Amino acid sequence: MLVLAGGLTYERDVSLKSGRRVVDALKNAAAEAILADADAALLPLIADLDPAAVLIALHGGSGEDGAIRSILDSAGVPYVGTPAASCRLAFDKPTAKELLRRAGIVTPDWVAIPHTTFRELGAAAVLDAIVSRLGLPLMVKPAQGGSALGATAVRSAGELPAAMVSCFSYGETALVERFVEGVEIAVSVLDLDGAPQALPAVEITAPDGIYDYAARYTAGETEFHVPARVGADAAEAARAVAITAHQVLGLRDLSRTDLIVDEAGAVHFLEVNVSPGLTETSLLPIAAQAAGLELGALYCDLVAAAIRRNRRERL
Repeated sequence: MLVLAGGLTYERDVSLKSGRRVVDALKNAAAEAILADADAALLPLIADLDPAAVLIALHGGSGEDGAIRSILDSAGVPYVGTPAASCRLAFDKPTAKELLRRAGIVTPDWVAIPHTTFRELGAAAVLDAIVSRLGLPLMVKPAQGGSALGATAVRSAGELPAAMVSCFSYGETALVERFVEGVEIAVSVLDLDGAPQALPAVEITAPDGIYDYAARYTAGETEFHVPARVGADAAEAARAVAITAHQVLGLRDLSRTDLIVDEAGAVHFLEVNVSPGLTETSLLPIAAQAAGLELGALYCDLVAAAIRRNRRERL
C-alpha cells in the first residue's frame, strides 16, 4: 500500500512524521508500505506501483480539503478516509459548525471574516463589531487548516488586532469564536464492523490552557489523560457529539472531533479533523492504545475495508 505524506502546506513536517509512523506501524504488522509525497511524481508512481490502496497522512490543504481524494477517485484508486465532498464540508470550520448547529449540537457562537472584508470595512470598525457581538474572551483561528497554526486566544480587546494578523498569515478567512472555559478533549471515531464507534475521550492539559502548535508536537509539553476526567454523563455526551459529527458531515473510516466540556458539564463542538495526526504526541494513537488497538493492525483493517468498498462500487 501507499502512504501519502508531506505535501506543500504549513503542516508538511507534521504530515511527514505521521506518514513515517504509519509506515513503521504497518511494517510491524507485516504489511508492505511505501511512503510517498504528494507532488508531481505521485500519479506516475501510482500508475507504476498500482497500489492495493492509499493511506492519506496529509494534513491541511489538499490532504484534507478533498482535492487529493478527488484525483484518487478519478484514478479508481481505493483509499482510507472520507470522500472528497464531505472533506470540503469538514475542512471549512464555519461550514462544519453551522451544519452541526442545525443538527442540534452546541458550538461556540462565531463570525467568519475574510481578509478582504477586514481591509475594506476597516480593521477597527470590524473588531469593535466582533467584540460587541461575541464579547471576550475569544479564540481566533484560520477557517481552514489545522495544527493550531495561526490560532490565538484573545482575553482583551487590545490583543485582537495582533491575533487577526497572525491568523491571516495562515489563511484568507478568520474564524472568531467565543472562548469557552473548560476541559479540552478529543474523541476519535472509527468505522468498525459497519458502524461508527467512538474511542475513549482524551483530555488535553496544555501549558497556559492553550493547545497550540508547540503544545501539540513537543514531547512532554502537554499532559494527556485517557479516559478524560469529565464524568460519565459528559463522556457519554462527548461520544454522542463525535459520532453525530461523523455522520452529519458524511465522514468515513476515521475522524477526530475536538470539544470543550464546560464547568456545568455541557459539551461544545469546536471542529472535526478528517486526517488526524499520527505522531508520537497525536490524539488518535493515544485513544487507540487506550482502547487496546494496535495502530498497524487497525490501519490494515481500514485498508481492507477500503479495498472491499472499491470493489463494490465497481460492480
